[in-house]
Amino acid sequence: MVIPTFNEADNLGWIVGRLRTARPDVEVLVVDDSSPDGTGELADRLAAEDAGVHVVHRTAKGGLGAAYLAGFDWALARGYDVVGEMDADGSHQPEQLHLLLDALGAADLVIGSRWIPGGSVVNWPRRRELLSRGGNLYVRILLGISVKDATAGFRVYRRAALEKIDLASVQSTGYVFQTDLVERCLRAGLTVREVPIEFVERVRGDSKMSGEVALESLRRITRWGLRNRREQLRARLRRD
Repeated sequence: MVIPTFNEADNLGWIVGRLRTARPDVEVLVVDDSSPDGTGELADRLAAEDAGVHVVHRTAKGGLGAAYLAGFDWALARGYDVVGEMDADGSHQPEQLHLLLDALGAADLVIGSRWIPGGSVVNWPRRRELLSRGGNLYVRILLGISVKDATAGFRVYRRAALEKIDLASVQSTGYVFQTDLVERCLRAGLTVREVPIEFVERVRGDSKMSGEVALESLRRITRWGLRNRREQLRARLRRD
């Protein structure tokens, strides 16, 4: 499981410990973006104590997408057949990872979803829930996909899926990275499944979501939606 971090010293040991207890067979890769609060040094100590924990240190804070791409490259280069994502803040519960792994038998990408029947959120204000639901509705309408929680960050990929979707061409750096990879999987004809999870709002540290990040997501999704409409129109004109 790839866990990107920036200033998560209060959470990292706790979440890595939970994950290694819940699934001792699952290894952890911490990708730290030079956190000034000592998260990187803590990750190194965890790795020194546990052979199932690994660390990649990046020299700058380059965004969530860039951190995940670095983690994927590391895992693929070392021959892992399944690569997953999860947050460091405890919002994704390691005790539910088995739900995603079990569903991977019939899928290329499995997403832990808040917005399908059985999914839920804990300690979110109504405004934030409406924002997430509305954003995902916008994604479905603009991109013409049926995935209910395309922005979710608790997921597992088959190696073959990551190799097929041309990670080298991914330019998304913020949270829109998650939507980008969902759409790439679907456009490549891969099978995407959602399983319900309980998402828990962080209790320590600060969220990395900001207005600037949200605007980047909106701009890119709109651009992709317009691109898809142009491609559909060209295809229709060619058939006519």
